[in-house]
Amino acid sequence: MPPFSGDEGFGSGGGFGVRRPLRFLAHKLELDDKQVVLLARILDQLKTERAQAAVDDRRALGEFADALAGDAFDTTRAAAAGDRRVESNKRLRETLLRSLQEIHAMLNSEQRARLAHLIRTGVLAV
Repeated sequence: MPPFSGDEGFGSGGGFGVRRPLRFLAHKLELDDKQVVLLARILDQLKTERAQAAVDDRRALGEFADALAGDAFDTTRAAAAGDRRVESNKRLRETLLRSLQEIHAMLNSEQRARLAHLIRTGVLAV
């Protein structure tokens, strides 16, 4: 799976490779109520950005198809589709990096170590 796409990554509907990432992480990391609220906000932002990236990807696919459909290949349209994908992935990457930084800041050292272990062992997908 590419690091910034798909439905099973960090912050998606099935984020972290589990069905209910907030509940799973709250339990595994022993988060307090304040941390749960913060993590819920972070995961929601990631979910929204991933959904927008999926919309952008579908639009880009349509533009690629349109570029191929005519008698002559439409280089301009294909380039625009490629640019759409690149920009969408940049926004998603920035959201992911900001989210990881916010999560790091809200966790104590023991919780960060547990989270790193879950990611490193493949229990969670980022």
